[in-house]
Amino acid sequence: VQLQASGGGLVQAGGSLKLSCAASGRSFSSYVMGWFRQAPGKERDFVAAIAPISWRGGSTNYTDSVKGRFTISRDNAKNTVYLQMNSLKPEDTAVYFCAARPRLGVITTSSGYDYWGQGTQVTVSS
Repeated sequence: VQLQASGGGLVQAGGSLKLSCAASGRSFSSYVMGWFRQAPGKERDFVAAIAPISWRGGSTNYTDSVKGRFTISRDNAKNTVYLQMNSLKPEDTAVYFCAARPRLGVITTSSGYDYWGQGTQVTVSS
């Protein structure tokens, strides 16, 4: 599985960005997909994840700091997962990575994911 993240950029505080992650392979619909982020000098942290639609209707999970501002979604026909980010804050600045987990379970730790994209930079200015 190969993942290609895109959509990052520079935005002012309060603005919005939508990240995309395109996946190769025919099993995308059965994967748990996640977004993580890593700020300079910090660990890679969980942001959001979405289950397969066939399992729990594609349930989602978010880290507390982004609840109500970020929305994860998936389009299985396009093999793509999205992260809509609204009301962005300077503390959201990081490299954002998408990840795929070919097993059930909405996991919030990076070790639970087998495949990773290359990352896309998000910078929020104050």
